Amino acid sequence: MEKLTLKSSGFKDGGMIPAKYTCDGENVNPLLEIRNVPEGTMSLALVVDDPDATGGGVWDHWVVWNIEPGTQYILEDNIPHGAIQGKTSFGSRRYGGPCPSKGSGTHGYRFKLYALDMMLDLSDEAGKDALEREMQEHILAEATLTGLYKKD
Repeated sequence: MEKLTLKSSGFKDGGMIPAKYTCDGENVNPLLEIRNVPEGTMSLALVVDDPDATGGGVWDHWVVWNIEPGTQYILEDNIPHGAIQGKTSFGSRRYGGPCPSKGSGTHGYRFKLYALDMMLDLSDEAGKDALEREMQEHILAEATLTGLYKKD
């Protein structure tokens, strides 16, 4: 079976993320394409984070779970029907685009997709840490798409 994949028409893996999808632009999520979801998947989860954040920790930009396993596209500026958005490091429950500190260099933003063997019973007050705890031992496959961004 082919490996779970996550792609975007907005940027290539390892490429620069257009300003449109950042705090310097429209701050909307890019179109994401999901392929090769493994058999037995009950739900998908998506985490977008910045391990290069200047505060010393990882900054969470988007946390979404209970995405239908048949979902092939997450449309731009949209979340899939029925999916739940959790809390980000911004303190909100929505996509927060790349927004590195001026002069902090190029940051790598990881769009991490997980195929899970269960639906998750989490409050929308939950963040990435709670999501990762709940997902443990339920991950069938994962895929990562990395985009880069730097403030001018």
